[in-house]
Amino acid sequence: MRKVILLFVGILLFSCGEKVVEKPENLIPKEKMVLILHDLAILNAAKSSARLELEKREIDVMEFLYREHKIDSAQFSQSDLYYASIPSEYQSIYEKVEALLEKKSTEIEDLSKKRKDSLKEVREKPQEEKITKVDTTKTDN
Repeated sequence: MRKVILLFVGILLFSCGEKVVEKPENLIPKEKMVLILHDLAILNAAKSSARLELEKREIDVMEFLYREHKIDSAQFSQSDLYYASIPSEYQSIYEKVEALLEKKSTEIEDLSKKRKDSLKEVREKPQEEKITKVDTTKTDN
């Protein structure tokens, strides 16, 4: 019985060390994958908010993404599947994507605030700079 349990534990340990998905030859590097997934998130957001505009311009989000990053659909799918088979790597990639999205969101909020402040300043400036005319004509009496 003891040998059976040891054999079972050995098989279990051996099977856990087995790779689920083999590393593809054309694996997209991790940092590039972060950028691709970041862009994909932004494009999907644009697709949901400006779908008609994308359709009008005949822009296919995935084709645009592949062309922009000089990859193809097979390379993206294989790389995504490979990283997904390593949960810690996949989580790390998505944490970096999330950090990039948060950074981009903060930058956009800051720019928007600066724009609003600039507009407010422009609108208030003429009121502050009103020049009151003083009658400087002299009357000789």
